[in-house]
Amino acid sequence: MKRCAKSILQNKDHWNTIILDGSVPDEDVKRMIAESYDLVTDTPTKRIYEAVKKIPRGKVATYAQIAEMAGNPKMCRAVGNALHRNPDPDNIPCYRVVNSKGALADEFVFGGAGVQKRLLEEDGIEVTEDRVDLKKFGL
Repeated sequence: MKRCAKSILQNKDHWNTIILDGSVPDEDVKRMIAESYDLVTDTPTKRIYEAVKKIPRGKVATYAQIAEMAGNPKMCRAVGNALHRNPDPDNIPCYRVVNSKGALADEFVFGGAGVQKRLLEEDGIEVTEDRVDLKKFGL
């Protein structure tokens, strides 16, 4: 990391003043920057992604459950929109989200026909006629 005599990372509500003289390890500086950034970038989409990350392997959640976990039970449509733009499918398992009847999403969402079904089955979830039994596999 490039060293400066003094650096101030700021926004209107949060301030970090760090003297970059080598006394603070680079990892700590990076962590402080990330934590400060997280404080000011809380968005519904970010909360949706964090909620989806909490769905354990072998379980599914509905759009409504994710909306509630993200802090607003009325934003089911926003959940769908966020999942369509999933920036990190390897770490945000949006394929574990189904509709209120346990039905899978349209095929294009997950990269082609049968992809969501295959991913769910790899998680140990039974899919019958493109539906998941929410009583058995729901959160």
